[in-house]
Amino acid sequence: MAEESDSIEQITEIISWEIPEYDKHSRGKTWYVLFILVTLAILGYAVMTANFLFAVIVIIGGFVLIMNDARHPQSVPVSITTEGIFVGRKFYDYDEIRDFSIVYKPAEGLKKLYFEFKSRTRHRLSIFLADVNPIFVRDNLLPYLTENIERTDESISEALAKALKL
Repeated sequence: MAEESDSIEQITEIISWEIPEYDKHSRGKTWYVLFILVTLAILGYAVMTANFLFAVIVIIGGFVLIMNDARHPQSVPVSITTEGIFVGRKFYDYDEIRDFSIVYKPAEGLKKLYFEFKSRTRHRLSIFLADVNPIFVRDNLLPYLTENIERTDESISEALAKALKL
């Protein structure tokens, strides 16, 4: 036990900031009408094809989306340290991460830090940089990770989620 607490104490924080746990979109009446129509169409298809499990999944997904819309996102602390990255209570060791990239397009309101993992089963980690200087973040990550300079835009899934306000 003493060894474990000693190793945690040796981790030096380089920079930290807070991010919302998810993007809160402002949705108008038109969005809700379209959401209900699309959901009903998918449910109709599920019933017509006797795929009742799919219908249940669609209902649960719609319910979760509406319930999340009613609450406000909590703040999640992010810390870049000498040993890895903390996002909330989750720790990502630099040994698990293949590379990082920063996409910074102020005109589009895009300021994100991406981490790709060595394991193919782990999804990419996307972190909003908020008011943090992206050059400072980059300079402090370079001693630990390689930079992927080929990424110049946000991922397709994030762009689609933003466009659909999901």
